[in-house]
Amino acid sequence: MSHPQDLSLVAQAVAIRRGELDPVELLDATLARIVERDGGPQGLNSIVDTFREHSRQMIADAPNGPLRGVPLALKDMFSLPWRALRNGSSVEVMAASASGPFRRVRDSGAIVIGIANQHLLGAGGTGLASAYGTHRNPWDPAHLPGGSSGGSAAAVSGHLVAGALGSDSGGSTRLPAAFCGVVGLKLTFRSIPYDGYVGAGTLLSAPGTFGRDVADVRMLTAAILQRDLSQRDGAGLRVGIVDAFWDDLDPMVAAACDDAITATGWSRHRIAVPHAELGAAAMGALLFGAQPGPMPAALRRQFDPATAARTLATVVLPAWAYGRADRLRTLWRRTFAAAFADVNVLAWPTIAAPAPRIDDPFATFTRRGRIHIDQANLPLTVLGNITGVPGISVPVGLVRGLPVALQLQGPWRDEGLLLDAAARIEEQLGPLAPPPMAR
Repeated sequence: MSHPQDLSLVAQAVAIRRGELDPVELLDATLARIVERDGGPQGLNSIVDTFREHSRQMIADAPNGPLRGVPLALKDMFSLPWRALRNGSSVEVMAASASGPFRRVRDSGAIVIGIANQHLLGAGGTGLASAYGTHRNPWDPAHLPGGSSGGSAAAVSGHLVAGALGSDSGGSTRLPAAFCGVVGLKLTFRSIPYDGYVGAGTLLSAPGTFGRDVADVRMLTAAILQRDLSQRDGAGLRVGIVDAFWDDLDPMVAAACDDAITATGWSRHRIAVPHAELGAAAMGALLFGAQPGPMPAALRRQFDPATAARTLATVVLPAWAYGRADRLRTLWRRTFAAAFADVNVLAWPTIAAPAPRIDDPFATFTRRGRIHIDQANLPLTVLGNITGVPGISVPVGLVRGLPVALQLQGPWRDEGLLLDAAARIEEQLGPLAPPPMAR
C-alpha cells in the first residue's frame, strides 16, 4: 500500500476494523498528504485548517461505529466544539459548538481532520471567492473546483481524504462533485439535526456527502443518516426525462449523460415541469428573501462584487417576489411528487459544461452565447433544493480531459434509491480514474 489515503473510504474502515491500519498512523499520513498537495501555486488549497490534537482525541474517544478512525473533512458551514464556523470568511459567523452534522460524524466513529475551503458565504458555484483564497481542481489546477463545497470535492478527488461533508443550497454539493469527478449526494431537507449549521435558517439548504465512488458515499451517508442503506438492484428503473434541462448544453456533456442512461437499460419517460426556467430566480427569492437583515460590516468588507450584489438582494427584494417564489415552490413540490408516482428517478446533467478556467469562468452555448458558468449551471440544480428532495451527481466520463456528470433526483428521504441508481451507472460505465495528481 503506497499511501493509506489512496484507499477508498470503505477500504479504510475495513482495514481499521481488522487491525490492519492504525487510525493514528492514518491521521498522520493524511495530514502529511494535505501539506504535500494543498500548498504552493499549484496546490489545491482545499483544506484551510487542520486539528492534529483534537483529531487524536477523537481517535481516543471514538465509538465502535461504522467509520471508526476514518478521517473526514467538513465544510466551513458546520460548527465544531473547538472551532466557530466562518462560512468561507475570516469572521466567526456562528459560535463553536458540537453541531448536529458534527455529532453524526463523531457518533459514527469518524475523525474530523480539517475544515474544507468553500465559496464565500456559500454564495456561488465556482470557488473563486473565499477568505482563504481560490481553491483548485485536481484534474487541472488552472480550472475551478466548483462551489460552494469546492474544497470538500477537491480534497476527496485529490486523495487528501476519502470522504467529506459539504452542504447544498442551490447545487453546492452536486456541482463541485461534477467538476471534480467524484460522487456527491445532497440529503433530503432536514433529514439530520441542523443546529450549529449556517444553512438552518433557509428553506433550501441540506448537508451533502462526498466520496470517490458510490460505495464510499453509501457508507458515509448511512452513517450520517443513521439508517440502513444496503444496496439493492438498480436495474429496471423508470427514469423521468425533463426536456427543459437538456436544452442548450455543451453537446459533449449532453451526449455523455445520454449514453450513461442508455447503458443502464432503464426505460425513459418524458416529464413536464411547468415554469422550470424560473428555478434560479425563485431560488434567489427564497434564499435571500429569508435573510434576517444586513450583514456585519466586517463580513461585508470581504465581499467580492458578485457576493455583494447577491446580498444586496436582501435589502431590495420586494415582498411579493418571495410570495410568488413560494407559490412556485408548492407547484414544483407537487409536480415532483406526481412524477415519482410514475417514475423512480428524474435524470439530467449536473453541469452544462466542464469546469472552466479560474481566470475565465465562462462557457459558450449555441443559444445563450457566452455566459458565466453559474448562470449555466444553477438552473440544473436548484429545483432539488426548492423541492427538498435528495439528489446525487455521478461521474459519466471526461470531456476535453475534465469530468462531467449525470444528476439524479429521487423521492423524499429515498437516498437509498439514488445510491442504487448511481451504482447501476457506475457498474455499466466503470468508475472514473483518479485525476492526474492522484495517480
